[in-house]
Amino acid sequence: MRYGTYDKYKKGTLFDVLPAHWPEERIHDIAKIKTSNVDKKSKEDEDVVKLCNYLDVYNNSKIDSSLDFMVATASKSDIKRFTLKRGDVVITKDSEDPFDIGIPALINEDIDGLVCGYHLTIIQSDQERLLGNYLYYALEADRSKHQFTLASNGVTRFGLTQQGTKNLKICVPSLDEQKKIADFLDYKTQQIDQLIEKKKALIEKLNEQRIAVITQAVTKGLDKNAKMKPSGVDWLGDVPEHWEVKRLRFCIVTNPVKSETKSVEDDDLVSFVPMDAVEEYGGMDVGQTKMLEEVYNGYTYFKENDVVVAKITPCFENGKGSIALGLTNGIGFGTTEFHVLRGGNKTNKNFLFYMTISHSFRDIGASEMLGAGGQKRIPENFIKDFRQGIPDINEQEEIVTHIEKKLNRLDNMVRINKEAIDAYAEYRNSLITAAVTGKIDVRDFDVEKDVA
Repeated sequence: MRYGTYDKYKKGTLFDVLPAHWPEERIHDIAKIKTSNVDKKSKEDEDVVKLCNYLDVYNNSKIDSSLDFMVATASKSDIKRFTLKRGDVVITKDSEDPFDIGIPALINEDIDGLVCGYHLTIIQSDQERLLGNYLYYALEADRSKHQFTLASNGVTRFGLTQQGTKNLKICVPSLDEQKKIADFLDYKTQQIDQLIEKKKALIEKLNEQRIAVITQAVTKGLDKNAKMKPSGVDWLGDVPEHWEVKRLRFCIVTNPVKSETKSVEDDDLVSFVPMDAVEEYGGMDVGQTKMLEEVYNGYTYFKENDVVVAKITPCFENGKGSIALGLTNGIGFGTTEFHVLRGGNKTNKNFLFYMTISHSFRDIGASEMLGAGGQKRIPENFIKDFRQGIPDINEQEEIVTHIEKKLNRLDNMVRINKEAIDAYAEYRNSLITAAVTGKIDVRDFDVEKDVA
């Protein structure tokens, strides 16, 4: 849909052009800014509160009572200062990425006892000059994101100072115009978000189908007419008669020793793989490198063609794992939250990898995790004692070829839908930016006509 433009524009101090009747304002001049210091600890001498935390803001554009807030405590003075009210905007003030900072969320309703948590900044607008829902969209715009990035300080972790937030500039039309812009964006972004959610749901179904294909192939084989035998394993059921059921400890090595790297010099480069470099259901970014002496202690060692499996919740349940390929000098080191599996000459690495992302391996592994809460991990002995039907190496290769043929089609469908999501997100962002900077005029936009 094409939108109109304003009759007259002017050159701004920050914005290239903006409607002639729109002023530019510093946030400090039209809002109160407060950085919270309320932590997640509970103390006996403090009052119980609901805590709006970093992830509540980062993961939600609107904060309402449908969210499951953490229960903690705060002092009376902090409660008075940091209680959140309808129309407030909260932004993230810290990040490991300067391009991912200042993420806003609108407090969409009054919620009894809701207090702003640590690592967040509250922006309470002067409601006679600036509407909270318009401010939220103004902070979502590209120009605001760019200002936040420039204002962030740090090397490995970045933070927004209160002064950096105060100096941020936005366009501030009249209250009537702000409301029309916010209403327009509420309507249009809801439409776009619904389209994105449909695509995400389709991708989830495709991924479920993907794992079903893998699980069927690695547990039952390809020949539907093959003679079967009881495996002796309750969850596995019958397996092809010629398969051997055995514990993995008898066909793989787990977590190989670092002394294998003795032929590599301390100052030689090796691949460095943090958890976020490993994808769900396969794929590993090996672009980072470090000298061997930097990573030899305190990290997990693996080499070319090893299978890496995330062992901590929720990464394990989500299917994080990959075959290590393209490693610098054939060697990799990564987070200690990896288990490493290495097949012998009778185990195809791809067959081994597909086994680790099958429903059976992940579901049973999740039930045998040790630890509590977010620190639960699968023990090494779970992998060693996992019982699996193993065909000969030739049949493993046939199964791998079959799986990859099926996955190519499914992966292509996933890729197409991810590209559609990216396109929708880009359009959403450009529409917000255009509306709050006056590049489009939505004062006469009529929702009822748009629906018709």
